[in-house]
Amino acid sequence: MQENYGLLRQHFEEIVNLTDAEWEQIAPHFEYRKLKKHQFLIQTDQPVECEFWIISGLVKSYAIDQKGNEHILQFGMEQYWVSDYFAFQHQLPATIFVDCIEDSEFFCLSLESRESICQQIPAIANFYRIKSNNGFINLQQRILSLLTLSAEERYDELLNKLPKLLQRVPKKLIAAYLGVSRETLSRFKN
Repeated sequence: MQENYGLLRQHFEEIVNLTDAEWEQIAPHFEYRKLKKHQFLIQTDQPVECEFWIISGLVKSYAIDQKGNEHILQFGMEQYWVSDYFAFQHQLPATIFVDCIEDSEFFCLSLESRESICQQIPAIANFYRIKSNNGFINLQQRILSLLTLSAEERYDELLNKLPKLLQRVPKKLIAAYLGVSRETLSRFKN
């Protein structure tokens, strides 16, 4: 378990420098959790108590429309942060689901803890600012690709950006992420 905290510290230190004393203030705020495949981190209409940093495993964030169709917003794998950020930030019930595609391990951080360590340690506030900006950029690029690229171009883009993801995720989930049927996906060249 201690090695997992080392991985988390390395993750922070890819962006900011932390002293040992700062890390000793930060680490206790993170709670370790382990979930099995198909277990939920977040379910709609439930409180969103944490944001999650993925130590190992794979999750999907998604919404289900009135017809029962699943619309995948994001896949999260090792070293990704995931939550229903609107609900988390505003302490409202969840509007999306997040569940495990594989057995997964996480560190959970409450909003109160995040705010506390950001106030106490400016480097952590800077870390979250940079991570938030990068997340916004990725979201903007995803929306633009949905608006401007064909489904096959979106598939090729996903294949180029995250080739290992396609080996870990069932085709029906890739289709839901791309917004196409499984039959359409099967026609794309690999």
